Amino acid sequence: MIRELVTVNLGNRTYDIRIENNLLPRAGEIMLPLLARRRAAIITDETVANIHLGTLTDSLATKGISAEIFIAKPGESAKSWKTLQESVEWLLAHEFERHDTVVALGGGVIGDLAGFTAAVTRRGLNLIQIPTTLLAQVDSAVGGKTGINSQAGKNLVGTFKQPKLVLSDLDVLRTLPKRQMLAGYAEVMKYGLMGDANFFAWLEKHGKQAIEGDCVLQACLIRRSCEIKARIVERDELEHSGKRVLLNLGHTFAHALEAANRYSGNLQHGEAVSIGCRLAFITSERMHFCSSVDAQRVARHIVDIGMKSKISDIPGHSVDANKLTHLMLQDKKTNGGRIQFILVRGIGNAFLCNNVDMALIHEILNEF
Repeated sequence: MIRELVTVNLGNRTYDIRIENNLLPRAGEIMLPLLARRRAAIITDETVANIHLGTLTDSLATKGISAEIFIAKPGESAKSWKTLQESVEWLLAHEFERHDTVVALGGGVIGDLAGFTAAVTRRGLNLIQIPTTLLAQVDSAVGGKTGINSQAGKNLVGTFKQPKLVLSDLDVLRTLPKRQMLAGYAEVMKYGLMGDANFFAWLEKHGKQAIEGDCVLQACLIRRSCEIKARIVERDELEHSGKRVLLNLGHTFAHALEAANRYSGNLQHGEAVSIGCRLAFITSERMHFCSSVDAQRVARHIVDIGMKSKISDIPGHSVDANKLTHLMLQDKKTNGGRIQFILVRGIGNAFLCNNVDMALIHEILNEF
């Protein structure tokens, strides 16, 4: 039995991230002390429901916990005004009260949707995250960011809603296709690149084995990713001091690429992040912030793992640099009409840069 624990220390909103085998069948027992009454609202999607929903509801039933189920369409399209309205109205129609609990069962999209739904319904229901993808376990289920997309860009509508508990079951990762595992791994790699050079070196040695199914190594990389994020969230929960914004390494490029591809199946979020991280290192190298050795090392690791490394890797991509830079202006970090980039002074040393020459960005986008 593998058991790892990371605690996010936020005063009276402190919560645990449990990283273990066989968590889903034990969810009822674990969740019961956190419920105001033996009732839960589960928000999931069609894909996850077909694989994991029965295990969760059976576990809740053994403890006398009844469950209402909201099933969204799979994919990024669920992060929409339409689905948000549907989920909120569904909670109200089923008479869930302010002290009741919403359970997010799914990947990053469901975590964001369910979290936002819980945050705004009756001005705040409780939330438990049960992430079912590697990306959600290491990133989106941790830290309290929730939101939906708008026509202007990704995650531009949302709020902060910390969960009461995160249950990261290692066994659910076995059901993921390799593409999903690789997409999640991009966020894992990001933690090393932005804040822990030793962790990135560990990933260079063990990352491939973890992706291929070594549960012990998976637990290690999930735990370390969550530790890095938890410590940053503790210092800058609402992104006021600038610490938390560093977690967006690669994301200015990534979000523009996702929007340019209309959030389609051609490009998953983690795939955009792997490309974005490489572009961030190339930009840093061209601006003489980091060495070519570091930039090449990152590019080599991305290729060795099997992730997407350049814009031309995206099937059917035809959006030019002008369109991408226009989309970047919609980034949440944009200040005074200037795009703020997360760049690096080497592996493990990210910083916020306000003076990037957009002509250089055009050049890099066209090149890659």
